[in-house]
Amino acid sequence: MTANPIRSVLITGAAGGIGSAMVAYLHQQGWQVIASDHPSACPVPADYPPKGVAWLPADLQHLASGGQPLEAFSAQVAELTSAAPLLAIVHNAALQRLGSFAELSVTDWRTSLAVNLLAPVAISRTLMPYLIANQGSIVHISSIHSQLTKAGFTAYATSKAALSGLTRAMSVEIGAQVRVNAIEPAAIRTPMLEAGFADQLAALAQLEAFHPSGSIGLPLDVARAVSYLIDPANTFLNGCTLELGGGIHNRLHDPG
Repeated sequence: MTANPIRSVLITGAAGGIGSAMVAYLHQQGWQVIASDHPSACPVPADYPPKGVAWLPADLQHLASGGQPLEAFSAQVAELTSAAPLLAIVHNAALQRLGSFAELSVTDWRTSLAVNLLAPVAISRTLMPYLIANQGSIVHISSIHSQLTKAGFTAYATSKAALSGLTRAMSVEIGAQVRVNAIEPAAIRTPMLEAGFADQLAALAQLEAFHPSGSIGLPLDVARAVSYLIDPANTFLNGCTLELGGGIHNRLHDPG
């Protein structure tokens, strides 16, 4: 690990299973990590954060609307990266408002789009001068739901499809200045997923078997993919939407 990091990465949704894996892995790889999450989610034990990791609480619903909250957030990021230039932003934070199309309220839709799409847009826009100056990159953590979804995920799937589309559009428009890529994970073994299957071990085994790899992903798989995508050496890697799904994107399930 580099003793004195010379580059910074901002990670949103950093307190969750995938986000915390990114924080730990990129910190090990020598990045100065700025880890952001909702104020109610950020861990604050006495010995945290470890050296080289800065926690930056933020409510993405507020940032999505711009104005003073976004300006304050940008100023804090600028201060934290004064000695280690900002080379990457990983938009990992996401919100799932589940329910049928008929059940989802206007508030459900607005909140889903604010957190999953508009906040990444707002953050990237306000920090774009730093990324351009440092020839940096952006990674959107999208989802398999951007392509393949199921009942009850309408708002989530729509927001993730838009995020993958944003990746392609941004890469065309600003790819000569800032690289923009995305990852579309399938099932990842996070504490949240395991809790959901706590009393359904047979269903969890079935979920694993659905994936041609015979397993579901680990948060570390996502962290490694992010590390590759934000590596400054990968100058030609732009506009990619990486299907991180153990092959499940290629499998057809039908009643037959």
